[in-house]
Amino acid sequence: MADTPIPEVKPATHARVLKVAIPIVISNATVPILGAVDTGVVGQLGEAAPIGAVGIGAIILTGLYWMFGFLRMGTTGLTSQAHGAGRHGEVSAMLTRALMLGFAGAAVIIALQYPLFLLAFQLSPASAEVESLAQGYMQIRVFSAPAMIGLYGITGWLIALERTRAVLLLQVWMNGLNIVLDLWFVLGLGWGVEGVAFATFLAEWTGLALGLWLCRDAFQQPAWRDWTRIFDRARLREVMSVNGDIMLRSFMLQAIFMSFLFLGARFGDVTLAANQVLMQFLHITAYALDGFAFAAEALVGQALGARARANLRRSAWLSSFWGGIMVVLLALIFAIGGGPIIDLLTTATEVQSEARAYLPYMIAAPLVGVASWMLDGIFIGATRTRDMRNMMAVSLVIYVVAVLVLIPPFGNHGLWLALLISFVARGVTLMVRYPALERAADTAD
Repeated sequence: MADTPIPEVKPATHARVLKVAIPIVISNATVPILGAVDTGVVGQLGEAAPIGAVGIGAIILTGLYWMFGFLRMGTTGLTSQAHGAGRHGEVSAMLTRALMLGFAGAAVIIALQYPLFLLAFQLSPASAEVESLAQGYMQIRVFSAPAMIGLYGITGWLIALERTRAVLLLQVWMNGLNIVLDLWFVLGLGWGVEGVAFATFLAEWTGLALGLWLCRDAFQQPAWRDWTRIFDRARLREVMSVNGDIMLRSFMLQAIFMSFLFLGARFGDVTLAANQVLMQFLHITAYALDGFAFAAEALVGQALGARARANLRRSAWLSSFWGGIMVVLLALIFAIGGGPIIDLLTTATEVQSEARAYLPYMIAAPLVGVASWMLDGIFIGATRTRDMRNMMAVSLVIYVVAVLVLIPPFGNHGLWLALLISFVARGVTLMVRYPALERAADTAD
């Protein structure tokens, strides 16, 4: 079962960072296009209910799948370290573990789909017609859960090996096929909401097939089906610990954003709508920074696996340097073009005016949040997930205190300030733990 470690320490360079990051940035740019097409094709049916059904059905399923998002991050960190340490058998075994976890999680969702859907509609009720159409949509799409969740593991594995062009190919294939099938099934065959569901179902399963083909070199290693290695207790404990920490951290992060939306509802429909519009700026920022955070995951993980402390530091610095350039560009874009972007996102004049009042927070958000985004990538690559979990808990407490102190005197301005403070808290608390991360490179197994 043991590998012969032959660490190959490749120096971190600007070119390596950009090679990992740019395909991810392009890949992320295709995501909103698919959502727009899904909405657009059902919008051609001339009724409101199909649009609402596709929207709410997609949100519910995305939320269920998101619970297994830790699989992408955990797989990247553990695989990149094994690759950096020259443990090629473990690299293949990690892919098998990730797929098994993904398929097991999907089986649970499929088995519990009815109570899960019922609970979702209890939390977010809709009209009887919308719920009926959404049920039909989800009952088709839920059977592609093994493909979708399995792809989290595949994507994480590919990122760990710096193969982000393959990730881009996967995303373009799935979204491109989905769009073509949307147009055919809905507008050509008249299948309505079920046509959108079948299009996504087929795109996700073919995406899994393509993903497995892109990982075919892993299956050339006997270790991918070395069950003694795969079920090794120490490795399984490590996998479960890393993924468990990431899951808890993600729940706490989601609690901040969900509470932000709920608290914003207190200030009226116009302010709530304005907050929703401005949240799109944060989504844009996250999509743009993902590439550089993923580069940090891959390069830091490999450096840690190779016990190359200087290379780890350089990897963290270079990926953060390019992330910093990106957020400066985003802040400039939001400062110059924020108003027109708001006008594209909503035609309601009162919402446009309200969103403009809070636009300065969106100009500041990339700048004050860059440390939290980049350090997340660095800590994921190093699998310092306990620190991520604990520092997220501290940041959540700081956010709650900021909400309690700032909302009474400042209203929605106080809410936005509290959110930005949570970004700063995440960055500062992780920075405090960064020296220990570097020291781990001297003692990594």
